Amino acid sequence: MKYTRLTREQLEELHPEFINFLATQSITAAEWESIKKEKPETAEQELDVFSDLIWEGVLSRVTFLENISTMHMHLFHCGAKEMKLISVRVHNPDIDLRTDVGFGWFKKNWQSDFVEYLTASKAYTEDPNKDKFQLIEQGAQITKGALFEWFEKIIEI
Repeated sequence: MKYTRLTREQLEELHPEFINFLATQSITAAEWESIKKEKPETAEQELDVFSDLIWEGVLSRVTFLENISTMHMHLFHCGAKEMKLISVRVHNPDIDLRTDVGFGWFKKNWQSDFVEYLTASKAYTEDPNKDKFQLIEQGAQITKGALFEWFEKIIEI
């Protein structure tokens, strides 16, 4: 398995897609029930393959990722050949960027000496989707990139 298996909730949400996935392998609903009972390891493998297919589709469309913690923001733009990073660090221990109050403080004080910025670019490894997935495993969220684009306008990358 290349990524992680989808959760039960995700699999339930993708039930119609999973049925189509089984159909492409000529597996009927009755056969699937039989596989689950008689060959649970085969059923597990099918779920893993399906999960990887879904992850590949999602990751191939990811353009922006954000990982926001108490005092840091890591904003990623996933281009065709490389990933750009805007890293923000707040030097105020009373601020938690994950809260409305903390982010409000940041919006008012983003140009102060309490805020430090770093930019970087990194070429992908041989598997860009795996690189994106690793960031998601570390807590990054897929976004539309509004925060990255805002920073891109005000600081030179």
